[in-house]
Amino acid sequence: MATSGAPSRSSRPLLGVLFMCTACALFPIMNGLVKLLAATYEPQQIVWFRIVSHLVLVAAVFMPRMGLGLLRTRRIGTQFVSSIMMLLSTLFFFSAVKSIPVAEAISVTFVAPLAVVLLAWPMLGERITLFRLAAVVVGFGGVLIVIRPGSAVFQWASLLLLCSAICYAVYQILIRRLAGTDHPATSVFYSVLLGAIIMSVWLPFVWKMPLSWSDWALLCSLGVFGALGHYCVAKAMTYASANFVAPFNYTQMIGSVIVGYLMFSEVPDSYTWLGTAVIIGAGLMVGWQSRRPQKP
Repeated sequence: MATSGAPSRSSRPLLGVLFMCTACALFPIMNGLVKLLAATYEPQQIVWFRIVSHLVLVAAVFMPRMGLGLLRTRRIGTQFVSSIMMLLSTLFFFSAVKSIPVAEAISVTFVAPLAVVLLAWPMLGERITLFRLAAVVVGFGGVLIVIRPGSAVFQWASLLLLCSAICYAVYQILIRRLAGTDHPATSVFYSVLLGAIIMSVWLPFVWKMPLSWSDWALLCSLGVFGALGHYCVAKAMTYASANFVAPFNYTQMIGSVIVGYLMFSEVPDSYTWLGTAVIIGAGLMVGWQSRRPQKP
C-alpha cells in the first residue's frame, strides 16, 4: 500500500526553480538598497547592519528548536575561516557597488562558480579537467570584457568585485567541507558570527546615526533580504538537484537590470551584455559537463 509523505529531494523540480528564481529576485533588491544607502553611509556600517540583522534572524528561527546545539561544531577553525571569507566578500562587494552599476557588479560576481572549479583542485583535491579549465579561462575573459582594463570603465571598484567573487568561492568550498560534519543551520549561523563581532568593533569609527526611520528600516532589511534569499536557495536544493537549479542563479542579471533602471536609471551597455553572456556561457559549460554521466 502506497503511503503519502514529503516529496523526495528531486521530485518537484519546478518548485525548486521557483525558489531559486525567488532568491534571484531578492538579492538584486538588496544590492540596490546597498547602493542607495552607500551614498549616505560608510560601507562598513552597511555591512554591519547586513550581517547583524542576518545573525539575529537566524538565531530567532533556529535557537528555539536547536538551543545551544546551534553552536555545536566539529570544525570551529573552518567555520571561522568561512566567516572571514563571507565578511570579506560582503565588504568588497558593498564597497564596490557604490561606484559600479548594479547589473555590471552582479555580472562580475558570476565568475564565483568558475573560481570554485579552479580552487577546488588545491583545496579539495578535486581534479580539474581540460574542459573545465577552458571554461574558467573563457569565463575570466568575459570578466575582462565587462570591466575592460585600460578603458574609462576600469577602476578600483572592478577589482574589488573580483576579490569579492574569489572570497565567496573560497567560502563555498569551505561550506562544502563542513557539509558532512555540521548542521546546515550551524554553518549559516557561524557564517556571519565572526563577521558580526569584527564589524561591531569597527562600527564606532564609522558610525553615522541613521537620518530617518526609513533609513533604519532599509538598513535592517538588508539582513532580511539576504537571509530569505539564502533560505530560498536552500529550499530550492531540497526540491531539485543542485546541477538542475544552479543555472537559474543567472536570472539575477534580469533582476539587477530592472533594479538598476528603476532605482538609478542605469542601462547596461553592449560590452556588459556581451561579457555577461560569455561568463554565463562558461558557467553553463561547467554545469552541463557535471550533469553528464560518469564513465565507469
